[in-house]
Amino acid sequence: MQTNFTPEQLADPHVAESEAILRKCVHCGFCTATCPTYVTLGNELDSPRGRIYLIKDMLENGRAADAEVVTHIDRCLSCLACTTTCPSGVDYMHLIDHARVHVENTYKRPLMDRLTRNVLAAVLPYPGRFRLALRLANFGRPFKGLLRRVPALKAFAAMLDLAPRSIPAPSPFAKPGLHVAQAERHGRVAILTGCAQPVLDPEINAATIRLLTRLGVEVVVPEGEVCCGSLVHHMGREEQALAAARANVDVWLREIEARGLDAIIVTASGCGTTIKDYGHMLRLDPAYAEKAARISALAKDITEYLASLDLPSHMPRGIAVAYHSACSMQHGQKITMAPKLLLKAAGFTVRDPAEGHLCCGSAGTYNITQPEISAELKARKVRNIEATKADIIATGNIGCITQIATGTGIPILHTVELLDWAYGGEMPVKLKGLQPAAA
Repeated sequence: MQTNFTPEQLADPHVAESEAILRKCVHCGFCTATCPTYVTLGNELDSPRGRIYLIKDMLENGRAADAEVVTHIDRCLSCLACTTTCPSGVDYMHLIDHARVHVENTYKRPLMDRLTRNVLAAVLPYPGRFRLALRLANFGRPFKGLLRRVPALKAFAAMLDLAPRSIPAPSPFAKPGLHVAQAERHGRVAILTGCAQPVLDPEINAATIRLLTRLGVEVVVPEGEVCCGSLVHHMGREEQALAAARANVDVWLREIEARGLDAIIVTASGCGTTIKDYGHMLRLDPAYAEKAARISALAKDITEYLASLDLPSHMPRGIAVAYHSACSMQHGQKITMAPKLLLKAAGFTVRDPAEGHLCCGSAGTYNITQPEISAELKARKVRNIEATKADIIATGNIGCITQIATGTGIPILHTVELLDWAYGGEMPVKLKGLQPAAA
């Protein structure tokens, strides 16, 4: 793609990076076939190629974002299916990130839109606030129908739809501390506690710690971890995202210097994609560029790390698992085979749903800010999963778990919960009374 940025514009390293990304696009349109919003809406401006044109025009002309541009950028899920498809290597992730920062800095959103985003940014990254908000949701649930009828309040209705009626008790595994290896120690890792996940499903990290310690891996939950920053990062609030990244870099470096780490384990693939990008996010910060790159290199999805261990194989269990590959796993981190191979080795029969490359519609806070599109994508995803006739759904991201669980009665768990069960842990509570379907 030909560009016409001025030397003055290219003096801004963010603009220079975006210009280099734009020049790689050859207008082929392969991305349209795998873009969830284009497949759903059929609008060229809701495809990666269409958004690239809008972003180019906005940045090249030094224009503030307008309502039309914001509409189509907001509809992007950042699922990154387009980057998997693109034959030219267009780095769409960093281009859309830059566009969102530009939108945040130059466009004044309508009042209720600003309120919604402020609430999300002020609540979700903080487990204590999030837990309180979920308790208060029970008082708001009777008004859900009324909220849904007012366009400006639809996001709050979507929040109530997603809020669980009961919240698990806090897990002791979420507290800072050291979990010693139960077998001969041959590894030491830190684990990201996270923000929303320990409130919605604390059993994920608990299962991870139990499994790793049984396998001889010491696990530390460091003091001072904060949200990975992905939520505000995808809202264009870059300073907040970078502050979170710096805080976590400091925490993990202290642990490395104190006792060393083989890896930083992440059990939410959306967080993993962001942490692996810390090196890029902080590349212009002379105090953190090298440190952030070091942390990014240590970040591992739990299945990525388990695949490096010598695990025994089990006989088939007669249980069929539909594996839903989260977008942040398959497109963001390019981890496609490890989770399925681990499940197969553990004795499960793995089934791949059709259209596995398409997003379920969760995408961080997308199911709140874009509830109609999200609902269509969820329905499509659930149809494809249920068509596998599987007994269980496995995935690697809490957002996908929450989203898909609202659309099907099939139990959905994190992959590591099934692996913990297979390698000596107790059967997950969600699977009590499971009656495997006939093959």
